[in-house]
Amino acid sequence: MLIDTHAHWYDEQFYADRKEQAIKCQNNGIAKVLLPNIDVESIAPMLQLVQEFPEFCSPMMGLHPCYVQPNDWKDQLSVIKNHLFDHPQRFVAVGEIGIDLYWDKSTLSIQQEAFATQIEWAKQLNKPIVIHARDSFDEIFEMIDQYNDAHLKGIFHCFTGTSEQAQKIMDYGGFKMGIGGVVTFKNSGLDKVIAPLSLDHFVLETDSPYLAPAPYRGQRNEPSYTRIVAQRMSEIFNCTVEEIGEKTSANALEVFGRL
Repeated sequence: MLIDTHAHWYDEQFYADRKEQAIKCQNNGIAKVLLPNIDVESIAPMLQLVQEFPEFCSPMMGLHPCYVQPNDWKDQLSVIKNHLFDHPQRFVAVGEIGIDLYWDKSTLSIQQEAFATQIEWAKQLNKPIVIHARDSFDEIFEMIDQYNDAHLKGIFHCFTGTSEQAQKIMDYGGFKMGIGGVVTFKNSGLDKVIAPLSLDHFVLETDSPYLAPAPYRGQRNEPSYTRIVAQRMSEIFNCTVEEIGEKTSANALEVFGRL
């Protein structure tokens, strides 16, 4: 069993062939696809997808840092909070949340405020958080240092950090690192960072439709490509794809609970 812990499968790029995509997932051993929310606009298509594949898809609820904008971020958070607190059993995590300094550094202060607010929600509801960290590990760590305790847990989505950053994440105790298509890129160096570590610290993801693994790099990513990531992980850790699936799925269940 493989679990894609992070896929924007509700994206319009999949509208035409979602049923075919689901069959490809089943044929490749993907048992679950977890759906991170982006903003207010993504809620309806995400929940529609869950309705279409209720046993296969599990949604999250959160405001992505790139959509934390001065004109409406508080209004967006209000809508997202209502969904989250009115139907807490519906959502497996608060996500995708975090800080992104790649696209816009000017919104850092409100990104931090939105991130802190959503961490607090997760703690109130005993939900894991799914963290987007792009060019922002130091800022993310500064905030997790403040909020971390025995009840906080989650995923550092799309981990592409250094050995030191991986160690920092592991030291928190309740967090795993999401490994996706980047690990298949020839010169990413991610394989060297994760190879000395225990498989206990990783989950699989695709971030579909983004970051497709080799040999599909630059094309649309798909949840079924979770198996390609698992195959590369099996080479790095010198074990079978089945062992990768068993361990990373157990790790996902440890973080998210029953899926």
